[in-house]
Amino acid sequence: MAGLAPGPPVPLRRPGRWVAFALVLFLAAWFGHLVVTNPNFQWPVVGKYLFDRNILRGVLLTIELTVSAMCIGIALGIAFALMRLSDNPLLSLFAQTYIVCFRGTPALVQLIFWFNLAALFPVITLGIPFFGPDFMTVNANALITPFVAANLGLGLCEGAYMAEIVRSGILSVDPGQREAAAAVGMTRAQTMRKVVLPQAQRVIVPPTGNQVIGMLKYTSLASVISVTELLASAELVYTRTFETIPLLIVVSLWYLALTTLLTAGQRLIEQHVGRSHSDAGPKPRREFAAAVGRNLFLTP
Repeated sequence: MAGLAPGPPVPLRRPGRWVAFALVLFLAAWFGHLVVTNPNFQWPVVGKYLFDRNILRGVLLTIELTVSAMCIGIALGIAFALMRLSDNPLLSLFAQTYIVCFRGTPALVQLIFWFNLAALFPVITLGIPFFGPDFMTVNANALITPFVAANLGLGLCEGAYMAEIVRSGILSVDPGQREAAAAVGMTRAQTMRKVVLPQAQRVIVPPTGNQVIGMLKYTSLASVISVTELLASAELVYTRTFETIPLLIVVSLWYLALTTLLTAGQRLIEQHVGRSHSDAGPKPRREFAAAVGRNLFLTP
């Protein structure tokens, strides 16, 4: 054995991998042929409506609703996460009650509830409760438009999920960071703003990106309350032309394009946020892996 010269490594034979590859390739080719050759898909109609003015208007409204609802959700999530972690038992209980209520009921139910808020409060009055004068009185139907109801329903529901995401990110930071910040004279607010939250971003950003992508698709629920977003815009067309399948394909293609862009942006943000961590972490692993490879294959 000592006189044998080391030879090149022999690759492992993996026949199962090639069988699985051939099976997947066959299924993909069969599905592609089915989609292309089936005339019921009506691809010319898909191309006709893909950049239709009404569809593009629905795409813009979908993006607006996604951005506004996520801004509401992120703001509420940060606030209620801090309340949930507060030493004040009343604030903590209030935040926990909000999270349980809004996370435990379906988003569609909340949308319909806010859309029909005028049944509970026909007139919304702003003023000093109980004894004070009323400063402003607004008709609820005029104030709670379908777009406002969609923002309230989706934003409040999203705030409950974001509160748990932010709370998990804050708890992931080493408690020693807070102690070090207190030792140099920082207040609790300064510690949270300058020490804890920047480090918690590495944990908060990935699930937040997933929530943004989910919110983009959840905006289709707003079609139930007459918000003319992407799906509702397509519905208005195919209820007139009876071209249901091509219009649903148009909607699906737009959702796929938007989610692809959001996924790419999410990856860039994750790389930027976790850059210092990744720069510090993988280098020893790469050196260790290279050393193991040199020892296994007897290379200098």
